[in-house]
Amino acid sequence: MIIRKLFKFENAHIVRNCTTRRCSESIHGHSYKVELLFASDHLDRGQMVYDFGLTKRTIKELIDSFDHAITLWSGDDPEYLRDMKKWSRRWVELPVSPSAEQYSRVIFLIVERVLQNTVMLNEEKNVIIDGVIVHETETGYARCGYADAHNEQMGKIDLRDIRFSKGVREEWSDPAMWEKLLADEKIVNPKKI
Repeated sequence: MIIRKLFKFENAHIVRNCTTRRCSESIHGHSYKVELLFASDHLDRGQMVYDFGLTKRTIKELIDSFDHAITLWSGDDPEYLRDMKKWSRRWVELPVSPSAEQYSRVIFLIVERVLQNTVMLNEEKNVIIDGVIVHETETGYARCGYADAHNEQMGKIDLRDIRFSKGVREEWSDPAMWEKLLADEKIVNPKKI
């Protein structure tokens, strides 16, 4: 069974090397909608795949990291990166260009890591991220599944190469959350929210 949870964020970026001048040469923003598709062959004690309330914790905080922030590509001009980091309190740096396609891959891998490290307490079983759809505009989106997220021909994404600004991290419930995820520390779901 598949369930869907929608998240939203406002973000600015430049997508270098794309065909459209406005996108590749100017900072611009979008109102993103992110659909997370969770799947399982089992239902928990509440007869749910995964309680939506649980997604409002670590997963929501990590997706919210992109809200009212600028997303940078680590391969961009060093002077541009330095200036954006200097003048923006909230930024995220990715090892891939921040296109809708790459956002969907990055978010898939982040949510996959969260689920892999989560200790479930309500008899949830085999819960996986089945897909991520990133709506960049009302008329365009990118959809990513497991094979896309792990396809290095689309650009290698090592979670250790994703950087969140101090301003982003200070707003998390646990400012060390990202390091803990990277170290495979367990996240224990609460029995009740």
